[in-house]
Amino acid sequence: MTTTPPPARSVVVVTGATAGIGRASALEFARRGDAVALLARGEEGLAAAARDVEAAGGVTLPVLTDVADPGQVEAAAERVERELGPIDVWVNVAFTSVFARFLDIRPEEYRRVTEVNYLGFVNGTRSALRRMHPRDRGTIVQVGSTLAYRGIPLQSAYCGSKHAIQGFHESLRTELLHEGSDVHVTMVQMPAVNTPQFSWVLSRLPRKAQPVPPIYQPEVAARAVRHAADHPRRREYWVGASTAATLVANAVAPGILDRYLARTGFDAQQTGQAREPDQPTNLWEPADGGSGHDFGAHGRFDSRSHGTSAQAWASQHHGVLGLLAGSTLGALTAGLVRRRARA
Repeated sequence: MTTTPPPARSVVVVTGATAGIGRASALEFARRGDAVALLARGEEGLAAAARDVEAAGGVTLPVLTDVADPGQVEAAAERVERELGPIDVWVNVAFTSVFARFLDIRPEEYRRVTEVNYLGFVNGTRSALRRMHPRDRGTIVQVGSTLAYRGIPLQSAYCGSKHAIQGFHESLRTELLHEGSDVHVTMVQMPAVNTPQFSWVLSRLPRKAQPVPPIYQPEVAARAVRHAADHPRRREYWVGASTAATLVANAVAPGILDRYLARTGFDAQQTGQAREPDQPTNLWEPADGGSGHDFGAHGRFDSRSHGTSAQAWASQHHGVLGLLAGSTLGALTAGLVRRRARA
C-alpha cells in the first residue's frame, strides 16, 4: 500500500499576526506544518501567538516589527530567511484605523493609518519581492476588504488606505504578468470580521464600535487566505455574501449606495452601549504592549458571528459552479427539446 507523502513545509510570513485575521491565518498555516514567521508590535500577543502556532504543529519565529518602518520590515525578512529558510508566502494583514468623522481625525493620525495600512503593505511586498523575484517563485497575499472598493462613513482613513492597496496590487500584478514572472500576487476582499480591532482602534464615536452585520469569524477569513496562497493565479477572492452584494451594488448603483450608507452607516457601526473613555488604542503603540493581555483572534461578537461562508466557497470554485451551471442548462435545454418534439 502506498501513501501520499505530506507536502513540503512552506515558510510563511504573516504581518499583524497577533490578533484577528493575522492570528487566525498564522494558525491555519501552522496546522499543516508550515514554518510561520509572526510579525507584529505587541510582545504579549507575539508570545501568545507563537505558543498557539507551536501547539498547532507549526514552527514559528516571532519578530517584533512595525510594518510602517521599511527598515524594520527588511530586517525581519532577512532574519526569517536566515533562521527559517527562503520565504514561500508573504501575507500582508497588519492595519490600524480611527473611528471618527473625517473632520475629527487629526492630520498625524491620518498619516499614521496610511503608513501602517498602505505603506505597511508596500513595505512587506517590497521585502518579499526582493527575495522572491530573483528566485522566480513565491506568493504574496494582500488581505483586503469590501472597503477597498466601497467607502463608508466614519472610516475614511481606513477606506482610503484599502483603496490605495487595491490600486497598488493591480499595478504590481500587471508588471509581474508582463514579465511572465512566476511570483504571484493575489488579494482577498474581506467582509465584517469578529476581530479585537473594535476594542482597541482609536475611536471618537459616542458608542462602542462594531462591525456591520453580517459578521464572520476570523477563521473564515483565514481559510480564504490559505486558499488564496495555494491558488494565487486568481487576481482576487471575495469572502462573504455581504462582500459580493456590496461590490455588485457599488458597481451598478454607487450613488444609491452613497445615500443608503449616509442614512444607515453611522448607527450600523455602533452598538447601543456607551464607549468606554479609557479603552486601549493601538494607533501609536500596541494595545498588548506591556499590558499583560493577549487579545487573541476573536473580538467580542462571537454570539453574532458566522463560522462558515457559502459565498467564499463559491468564490474559490468558479470552475465547479460553471460545470454545474452548464450541466443544468444542458439538461433543461434537452428536456425542452424533447417536449417540443413530442408536441
